[in-house]
Amino acid sequence: MKQTIIVALILTTTAAWAQNPIGKIAFGSCGHQLGEQFIWTNIVAENPDLWIWLGDNIYGDTEDMEVLRRKYNQLGDNFNYQLLKEKCPVIATWDDHDYGVNDGGKEYPMRAESQKVFLEFFEEPAGSPRWNREGVYTSYDYGEGENTVKVVLLDCRYHRDARGTDGDVLGEEQWQWLKEEFQNSTAKVVLVGTGYQFLSDKHPFETWGHFPTERERMLKLIAETGVKGVIFISGDRHFAEISKLERDDLPYPIYDFTSSGLTHANNIMFEKNPLRVHRYLRRNFGKFEFDWQEGSVTLNAHRLSGKIAFSETIRFQDLGW
Repeated sequence: MKQTIIVALILTTTAAWAQNPIGKIAFGSCGHQLGEQFIWTNIVAENPDLWIWLGDNIYGDTEDMEVLRRKYNQLGDNFNYQLLKEKCPVIATWDDHDYGVNDGGKEYPMRAESQKVFLEFFEEPAGSPRWNREGVYTSYDYGEGENTVKVVLLDCRYHRDARGTDGDVLGEEQWQWLKEEFQNSTAKVVLVGTGYQFLSDKHPFETWGHFPTERERMLKLIAETGVKGVIFISGDRHFAEISKLERDDLPYPIYDFTSSGLTHANNIMFEKNPLRVHRYLRRNFGKFEFDWQEGSVTLNAHRLSGKIAFSETIRFQDLGW
């Protein structure tokens, strides 16, 4: 009886939290499970209402699921990461290294087994459709009425064709699911999480730009469904960056906010990005701060110390409203 009461209390508290207007959403990627992870204390100090993992949540790189579990547990046992879990809910998608193979796609032979390990570690509820899907894609809604944020987490690994083929990224089932998510959305802001960058494509590293047909399909889907408030969030690159695309055939400017390098960064990247608005080349985490009265959201990239490296405020009316 005592256990039943505790579970009911947790569910009631979680449901009530999800209905309150969300203030801050923090996110990041590329966190090695070993070594110091002091950045978590500065993330916790920002008092986020939610943490989003965008991939490379660990560096697994294996076909041995016991090795993968052990590496996840090394993250889970980290004291500073435990502080974050006590502070706010944690949701996640994956990228290549936690998926199991560098730059991997549908050719990875252990993708179904890896998905099970992923869902176990992130404590996916037993009734979640993620247990029965091919891929870890999912969505969440926070707040209610005029003060709602939708988070859509894509799986850009499970069904992805090889680079250089201009093949599929999401798989047809996920594409149809995403179409319905967009069509049914009434959220003021829709954060679309993808492991690697959506807009920047003038570099040799992984990007939706290597699948130009798929990227155009996504942009066309935004226009055709009439979904408002879409902002992409991405990881992978080991630096922070905001890119912005404006085109006559798009209903509003499309932003891609990259945050990568929780435990390690690459500060010698000089590739061109004509869509770049901001960039910061050291360890960082990203944060969205919502001002519901003013009708805006501010995108902040935070340094390892917690101080802001760059900031961009976007009005809701500039996102199709």
